[in-house]
Amino acid sequence: MPDTPILPNPDDPRLTRRVTGTDQTGASVDISVVEERPLTIYLNRQEIVTAMTIGDYPEYLAVGFLRNQGMLRDDDVVTRVDYDDEIETVVVRTERETSYEDKMQKKTRTSGCAVGTVFGDMMEGLEGLTLPRAEIRTSWLYALAQEINTTPSLYLEAGAIHGTVLCQGDRPLVYMEDVGRHNAVDKIAGWMFRNGVPADDKILYTTGRLTSEMVIKCALMGIPVLASRSGFTAWGVEIAREVGLTCIGRMRGRRFVCLSGEERLVRDADPASVPDEDRKTRRKAAS
Repeated sequence: MPDTPILPNPDDPRLTRRVTGTDQTGASVDISVVEERPLTIYLNRQEIVTAMTIGDYPEYLAVGFLRNQGMLRDDDVVTRVDYDDEIETVVVRTERETSYEDKMQKKTRTSGCAVGTVFGDMMEGLEGLTLPRAEIRTSWLYALAQEINTTPSLYLEAGAIHGTVLCQGDRPLVYMEDVGRHNAVDKIAGWMFRNGVPADDKILYTTGRLTSEMVIKCALMGIPVLASRSGFTAWGVEIAREVGLTCIGRMRGRRFVCLSGEERLVRDADPASVPDEDRKTRRKAAS
């Protein structure tokens, strides 16, 4: 596993553009806005989906999407991943012959930004799932929130984007962003699959809501802890409790709420000793 984490690159000229407009007073303003571009994903000879994405890490996005849809199995061997920037297409090639015509007949539009799509039964693969008996220290949560919230990112540069971070202990490993939180998670899933990274001691942190889709993806990836700055949906909490996923939300400064899997929490930090969140840091993008 690489020692250096993958971090956002807000200076990448492909990911944002400058646009001129006017503010509430009528004065001219020049701001950065996030790019959106289509990416068509193939599995061998079959076209699967066209996703709207910012365009970075297309190979990881394609592999992770297929993995989280159950179209790539644990024992599948990916022989090649071909990305063509001109026609905005990724082809994932495997040793196993694949065909998912029946699965693709049933689509569920998710609540994610950029309108995510799930093929087949959303709950497929959760029955009998057992997540690792990992621990999560509150000192790790506070350290991660501080580091992630102050890391240079597209969110701080332009807003209108979600971030998802794969962490181990109090250390971020991979920080992905995209217009849809589902895309950011899929990029991380693709990175894990391609690099053979185990999930049993990991934490998945997201800036987005803890919806059913996010809980299901995290559980199917085998990650035992899901944490977020944002809140929960009732179905997301219900599924997290059913599968034994630790679900922590509303992480802001010294505050957080755990609605599932509290048995993994080790409260080794005094909240009173943690500085409260500087709201100006998270609002930099709006200034």
